[in-house]
Parts: sequence; structure tokens; C-alpha cells
Amino acid sequence: MTKLSELLERRAAALDTMKANEEAGGTAFDTAKAEFDTLTIQIERARVVDNAERQERGRPLSGDGHLETELRQFSIRRAIAGAAGMEGVDWGREREMQAELAKRAGRSPQGIFIPTEALETRAIVSSGNGADLVPTDHRPELYISALAAQSITRAMGATVLTGLTGNVDIPKEGTSPTPGWKAENTDFDSGDATFANVALTPKHCGTITEWSRNMVQQSSPEIEGLLRTMLARNIALAVDKAAINGAGTAEPLGILNTSGIQTQAYATSLLDTTAEMIAKADIANVAAKRSFLTTPGVRKLALKTLDLQGRPLGVETIFHKEAVSFSNQVPTNLNPSANKHGLIYGDWAELLIGIWSEIDILINPYESAAYKRGNISMRAIATVDTACRHPEAFVSATGVAVA
Repeated sequence: MTKLSELLERRAAALDTMKANEEAGGTAFDTAKAEFDTLTIQIERARVVDNAERQERGRPLSGDGHLETELRQFSIRRAIAGAAGMEGVDWGREREMQAELAKRAGRSPQGIFIPTEALETRAIVSSGNGADLVPTDHRPELYISALAAQSITRAMGATVLTGLTGNVDIPKEGTSPTPGWKAENTDFDSGDATFANVALTPKHCGTITEWSRNMVQQSSPEIEGLLRTMLARNIALAVDKAAINGAGTAEPLGILNTSGIQTQAYATSLLDTTAEMIAKADIANVAAKRSFLTTPGVRKLALKTLDLQGRPLGVETIFHKEAVSFSNQVPTNLNPSANKHGLIYGDWAELLIGIWSEIDILINPYESAAYKRGNISMRAIATVDTACRHPEAFVSATGVAVA
């Protein structure tokens, strides 16, 4: 049986032939149209069979393993080159997938959708608009990565919700009736449970960038990996930073600005501070799977902390053998003398990251500055939001960090 993806590619090729012969007409156009119509019928039949097989296995359409495999084979380079109108680019697979991606996003793209599955490949990265990536002596294995922070919140266990469409309200328990002991024939106290909602609403993160025509035309696997990683890394870092310290309104509301998180003033020593933070989480019944997140500056303080004999206590001791991560995504005071560093402790599964949209890329090959150089101007947008299920599950240190 011919694969659905192969049928889609053949139909896209037939459509290209029809377009090329639209004005001239004749045998070439008629032959391509006949093939297009035949393939359309075969595609519909193949989709019916695929859907039936999915239902038989009890798996929803959006969770189909075959579909996810197809999406991971999505070529960002071909999609961008095809959308930019470059000649000789076979982007039939990517073009046909747009309907499925639009269905998942609940809307049509302004340009083209890039599925998140296509961004799950690790690759080395570079900065600039791509013109320096096509040297005379092509050495893709020697690309130089940009110095960038690493995405941290997902690695720490944040709960990621994908495939969202409308605004999301997640109900949660507020308070519940408290049982009490009473003597015989004595009325029990009454009480009502209260409930609340954790709201997630779409926030848009995007950028406009320019890539060289040569880079997009390159068929090198390293170029494909480069495009994937640049998009995935930059969007992920923006979401990461907002999840930690976002101000809300236009951007997501981060943990440090969420009303109801617990706070602990930096004590006379970092060792005491972390102990107090752990104690507050214990009292609040926060789940046992917790960890610290802080800045490299706090790491330096921990490394310099000495015991009574003048020996280093060690990072593990300072954080009481709790897991700890260090990231430049965590805010620090702009005035180094103030020595104010972010320090957060809690159950990171309580952080929700909601994702509404695939990355939506709009190509503008006619933007004046890029057009003069033969380059491609692009706008990339992702739609996400973050929220804390239980703000009290996090404890933030405030004030000045001391060793």
C-alpha cells in the first residue's frame, strides 16, 4: 500500500505541473489534472484507512505515532525556501502538512506553521543572518555556536500542555471542610469546599530576522539542524525567562511575580537561607520532588563558603543535598555591589507551560533591505503562557545574598 505521505508529495508535484502549464494548457496540463484528481481520491481513501486504524488501536489523531514521525521529518529549510518562492524546491510534504497543523492550532497560519516535533533534533548553532555559513571551503562540522543560556524550566520538570486552542481554565481545590471530633448527640461543624481556577491565556513571542538565500538553499543536513536549533533555542529561552520572571500582561506571569508565592529573606548565611526555604516548603506540604534554581553568582558564593576550619563546605552541603541548577535566565540585580540574586525553591511540576500554536513563520522575500541583498526576511511567532498551579509550592529568597 502506498504511504499517505508519498501520495501527498505526488499530488503536490502534479499541482506544480498544472500551475506551470496553466496558461499554455494542452496535454501537459490535462495529464497533470487527471493525475491530481486521481491522487485526491486515493488520498481520501488512505486517510479513511489511517483513521480507522487509529480508532482500532484506541489512539487519538493528534497522538498518532505515524503522524508524529511524519512531522519530525518536516524540513524547515524546504518550507522556508518554498514559501519564499525559490525555484526547484520540492516542499510538497511540508505544504500538505499545513492543513493538519492548522487543525491542531485551531486557526490558519499567517505564513507557514513549523511543527514543534520538527524542533526536537539537537544541532550546533551559529549567530548572524546566515551569510557566513556558506564559505568557499564548506566545513559544516566546524560551525561555531553562539554563547547562549540554556533552557532550564522544562528540564526541572515544568508541566507542559500542548495543542491548546481557546483560553484555558484549570479548576483547583481551594479549601475543604475540616472534620472535627464531637461528643454523642453534638452537632458537627459545617463547612463548604471552595474552588478556584488557574488561567492560561495566549501570549505571543516573536522576532523578525533575515537569513541569506544561500543558507536556505543549502541541502546540507547541518543547515537543516541549524535552522531547527536556532528557532527552538531562541523561542525556548524567551519562554524560559518569562516563566521565571515575566511581568504579565503582554508576556506570561513568571514565578517571581506571582501573587502568593512564599518568600524568605536572605539570612546571615546562604546555608541558613536554604534551610529556611526548605522548612517553609515542608510546612506548606509541597511535594517531596523539589529543587533549587538560582544564578551563577549564588554558585560562586556557595563555592567560597568555608567551615570553621577554613575548608569549603561545598555546594551539596550549602543546598542540603537538594537538587540545584544554576542559570543566567534567573534575574540578578544590575548593581553588582547590591549582590541581589534570584533564588527559587519548590516543586517545578507546579509550573504550567501552555502552548497554543506551532511556530508560525511568515516569509517576506520583498522586504526592501533584504531584497537588495537577495536575502529572506522572516517573522517567527509562538503563542504560549505560563502559570503556577499552587503559588505556595515555590519559595523565593529576597534581599541581599550573603555567604
